[in-house]
Amino acid sequence: MIEVKNITKIYKTGDFETVALKNVSFSVRDGEFVAIMGPSGSGKSTLMHLLGALDTPTSGEYLLDGKNVAKLSEDELADIRNEKIGFVFQQFNLLPRATVFRNVMLPLVYAGVERDKREERAKKALVSAALPEDWWQHHSNELSGGQIQRVAIARALVNNPTLILADEPTGNLDSKTGEIVLATFQRLHQEGRTIVLITHELYVAEHAERIMHIRDGEIKEDGKNHSRRIVHHPAAE
Repeated sequence: MIEVKNITKIYKTGDFETVALKNVSFSVRDGEFVAIMGPSGSGKSTLMHLLGALDTPTSGEYLLDGKNVAKLSEDELADIRNEKIGFVFQQFNLLPRATVFRNVMLPLVYAGVERDKREERAKKALVSAALPEDWWQHHSNELSGGQIQRVAIARALVNNPTLILADEPTGNLDSKTGEIVLATFQRLHQEGRTIVLITHELYVAEHAERIMHIRDGEIKEDGKNHSRRIVHHPAAE
């Protein structure tokens, strides 16, 4: 699904240059669950923006399903972000006075999907995100952090993307609640989703089947996770 070839990303401010990524190369297979781990300033967030087609590299190539992202038009990039990629962020970015159900349906409203189909897809996404139906008509500001993050996951799933990009998805959660959210990602992976998760914490990365370590804009280690943490059946809070 993902092929990154010798990507470099340089940010310029006047005469000053910051090299965020240096000749990064790797691939991610369909259905793989990969964690990209690194400290603050390592380049992992820059890499996430590139993988999400939110930015383009200074040099090198990023192929998504065989297409060179840098050569696509703005409309084509928008279509990829809307149809192929689901984003889950540390900041939940939900509308606090809208219901859970409305928050999940919003991307479909913007996409012009008919109401009946919007509701059907929102229900399916919420079930996949393991949020009990009792909470669907609550406003998002009435939910706990873990419940809100599962709403955000449902919103990312509502367009049925093949790739889920999660940027520090447990960063605002306590460890117990974070485990519930990570169990949700593991179940989505078992259902065949491709997941790339960005984190700076080893215990979070250990929930993936493969861990890449990035430091100073370079991939330092990349291999199968032999001590994988498996969490079963996330419970409702």
